[in-house]
Amino acid sequence: MQIVQGHPRLRRVDVGRGNPENLRRAAQAKREAALARAENGLRASIKRGEPITFEGVAAAGGVSKDFLYRTTDLRCRIVELREQQSKRARTPDRPVPEAQRDTSSVIRTLTTKLTEERARHRAEVSELKAALAAAHGRLLELSRAPSDRNTT
Repeated sequence: MQIVQGHPRLRRVDVGRGNPENLRRAAQAKREAALARAENGLRASIKRGEPITFEGVAAAGGVSKDFLYRTTDLRCRIVELREQQSKRARTPDRPVPEAQRDTSSVIRTLTTKLTEERARHRAEVSELKAALAAAHGRLLELSRAPSDRNTT
């Protein structure tokens, strides 16, 4: 007990330490709930076929990215799943059919033509803008020049 000076009715105050075991249990329950949410978020991302990222799993599970990085087991699983996804993306399961290769070459050809036309049009627009600016300058010059009219 601690004696409090000042107020006559409050001479003694019991300053206890609380129950640290309750705090430990509450913190553990909070951590386990966050772990369960993160696991559910990871499963949901996999099920939807989304790219596995720390940000995506954190958003899906309602946990922080910091929590995912600090939880070693989760961090290792996310990194492993992400690597598996990137390997699958790099190595196609089946060869590309000939018809599709032809289509992609047509697309490349058209893209090249469009790029060339776009560059040509940009150059043409630049020339027209320069000519318009010169014409505006000439008009301004003529409007400010003294006129040859007789003023009497």
